Amino acid sequence: MRRNAVSFRSNAWLARQLWGEPSRIALRSLRELTARYSLSVAAGDLQLLEGRWYITHSGLLQLASRRGCRGISTTLQENVSDGAAGRWVFKAVVYRSSRSRGFVGFGDADPTNVSPMVRGAELRIAETRAVNRALRKAYGIGLCSVEELGAFSSAPRTSSAPAPSNGHPPSNGSGNGQPRLRDQLCLLIRQYNLDATLVKAYAADFCGTETLSGASRELVESFISHLSAAAKQNRDALVCKLNSYAQPAEVRS
Repeated sequence: MRRNAVSFRSNAWLARQLWGEPSRIALRSLRELTARYSLSVAAGDLQLLEGRWYITHSGLLQLASRRGCRGISTTLQENVSDGAAGRWVFKAVVYRSSRSRGFVGFGDADPTNVSPMVRGAELRIAETRAVNRALRKAYGIGLCSVEELGAFSSAPRTSSAPAPSNGHPPSNGSGNGQPRLRDQLCLLIRQYNLDATLVKAYAADFCGTETLSGASRELVESFISHLSAAAKQNRDALVCKLNSYAQPAEVRS
């Protein structure tokens, strides 16, 4: 899969728009990640959390595609899984070439290490974590992936308001009169004339959840910032990105 050349300058500019001024160490890391792996902030390959870079599931898949990955297999480890307790363990194997013996990664998930908002999706989260770890081994990625972070299994730190129970993205909750996150997203969709269904699919992929409503407040905020910056920078490129989510799920794997 080919991608337009990613420049450190464009990555750094968008990172500043999304997360403020990164530290010197973060900028040096971003320069290396850009040069070595062609990771793109605009494409959602990277996220900056608490001053450190993390790669996303979609970023790992894009990298594997560009490097000619020949296949990924996953296997449920039934002997150490417990469906009744919601604990699942997967083994993933990434094959870089037709002669590759495979790079192995394991991933686990249970109600204690996933966000309360995605309870019931532990099986899918465990498989994603296994694939991420195998891909990171296969391509020498030292960054932890967002989906592996234990931080997202805790309650959001940015709001004292109770979590909503209506299945919608959480509200702002700051009490300062700003629009709720759902309203901010709808405003962007109307402002840039985007397809709402495709935006929601992109958002779920960006956040690493089955649906947008299952994402944490921090991830939804990060996606809204990312969408806004991407639309301002190059709406046509964003529309092309969104159109890729119009394909059947089994094709996008």
